[in-house]
Order: sequence, then structure tokens, then C-alpha cells
Amino acid sequence: MSTLYIVGTPIGNLEDLSFRAARVLGEVDAVACEDTRVTRKIYERYQITPPRTRFSCHEHNEQQAARRILGLLNEGLSVALVTDGGMPGISDPGYHTVNLCREHGHTVEIIPGPSAVSSAVVLSGLSGASFTFKGFPPRKPGRRKRFLEMEKDQPHTLVFFESPHRVAALIDDALEVLGDRLAAVCFELTKQFERMHRGYLSEIAALLKDDANIRGEIVVVIAGNNPKFLGGEEEEENKSPFMNFPLPGR
Repeated sequence: MSTLYIVGTPIGNLEDLSFRAARVLGEVDAVACEDTRVTRKIYERYQITPPRTRFSCHEHNEQQAARRILGLLNEGLSVALVTDGGMPGISDPGYHTVNLCREHGHTVEIIPGPSAVSSAVVLSGLSGASFTFKGFPPRKPGRRKRFLEMEKDQPHTLVFFESPHRVAALIDDALEVLGDRLAAVCFELTKQFERMHRGYLSEIAALLKDDANIRGEIVVVIAGNNPKFLGGEEEEENKSPFMNFPLPGR
């Protein structure tokens, strides 16, 4: 049987593409891309000759694209599945495609790559021993608060993706529902203007209100329910001032 390669691609900095990913992208017979224009930049950056067959596979057409991928595999061709950045299937298209191809007996091989989730956890300085990735929170305030409420008593670190337009509202709701915990908001990971707000949720909420440069891709990391990560009046003297971390060396 033919092989479907799930290829992790850079989340921002194109230098993060692995040697193995570059080799596979140059060897496959076809590549299914979340956005062919974004994937073209990788081929151009590494001077890889792209396969003749290139087509879109995104959240609005994944079922149709998955059937096309299956058809190519049935013909004995190999296919790479990539998104605009990170691992397919993690808050991106890929889940349906992987299962369809595996159900029809084809080999599915993973080519690991950069992850905004693990990168943000490590950069935040919060515990990575146990964390839960929650994807994008609901947009409406009521649903978002109920979404956060489910994790209120859990000890593990929480990780979210959020848009620039809603990140301040998420932090405000998290402060109300979860209490004043340590957290970090990571902007544009691995990109030229990578930066981070880190501190207690109350401090970050104040920072975001005055931040005129909220744009790009954002990952929010919030500490679990543990006394050592919680703020409060009784711990005011132990609070560290909030910090705004730029990317070192940039």
C-alpha cells in the first residue's frame, strides 16, 4: 500500500523545517496543503522541486480533499499532508484524512515538526509535567466561561489558541472564573517579533488593555489549580512584577 505522510512544518521561522520533512516533501508524488501559497514558500526557501500534483486541504473542504488523497493512494502514489504551520490534525485539518486513509489499509507515517503548544508551555516557565491543550475557546462570553469552568479545579497547566481580537476577553474571563493565576500570553512564536506577557492574570489583563500591538498568532498558557501559582492579597508581597519578554537577540 502507498503512504500518507503527515508532515509537521514551521510555525513561523522557516529554518525550523527538519531535514526529514524537506526530503519527504521533495520525494512525494502529491502534496495536500492547507494553503498552497504558504507551502510554496517552503519549497522555494529550500529549493525543493515540488510535485506536479498540489491541491488544497483545509477546514472547509477536508472531506472532499481526503477522498482525493485516498484516490491517489489507491493508485500507488505517495502523498504529503501539510498545514500552514505545525502538525496537521492539531486545531487544523487532518483528523478526517488520517482516519479515512488508515481505514482503507494505507500506511500513515508521521514526520514530526514544530508545535506552538509545547513551545509556549516551555517558554512560559509554567509546569509542563502535565498540561491540557484546549484549542480555541468559544467566542461567546457565556459559553467561554462555562468552557473555563470545566477546568477550574484541575491541577494541570492549560493551553489555548486565541485570536488577537478575543485574547483580552479570554484573560478577563479566566481571571473571573479561575482566579488570579500565573499565566503567559505568547505572540508570534518563532517569528521575528516573538514576545510574551507573563505574570498573574490580573497583571496580564492590565497589559493587554494598553497593548496597541496585539496581532498575529497567540498561545495562552495558564497555570493549574495549585496554591503556588495563585495570587491574592495575602501573597501581594511575593508577587513578581509582570514582565514583557521580547525575543532574545532580535
